[in-house]
Amino acid sequence: QVQLVESGGGLVQAGGSLRLSCAASGRFFSDLNLAWFRQAPGKEREFVSIIRWTGGNTYYADSVKGRFTVSSDNAKNTYYLQMDSLKPEDTAVYYCAVRGGVVPATNPNQYLYWGQGTQVTVSS
Repeated sequence: QVQLVESGGGLVQAGGSLRLSCAASGRFFSDLNLAWFRQAPGKEREFVSIIRWTGGNTYYADSVKGRFTVSSDNAKNTYYLQMDSLKPEDTAVYYCAVRGGVVPATNPNQYLYWGQGTQVTVSS
């Protein structure tokens, strides 16, 4: 079992920045993928970013590449999503999620453990 607690959402103007945090606890396992997803009203949940717990390899959706940065602090069992140059279309509930495995899956249906979600609203 893995428990995830998110923090850091809020309201920001377009062009601004926010940093989301996801604190993990519980039973960890190897080949852990630490992911971020988001879901806007009326839309499906979509992949944002992944960082591998071991090795630190990162992956991004094209829509956020160059603007968002995922990182982890393994000593604190916490990972982060730094969001810069935010756009109104980034407005969504953001979720952290983890899964084991070698493949960094981008399909949310492949993730078992989820945070509670945090609202990010970007005003124009």
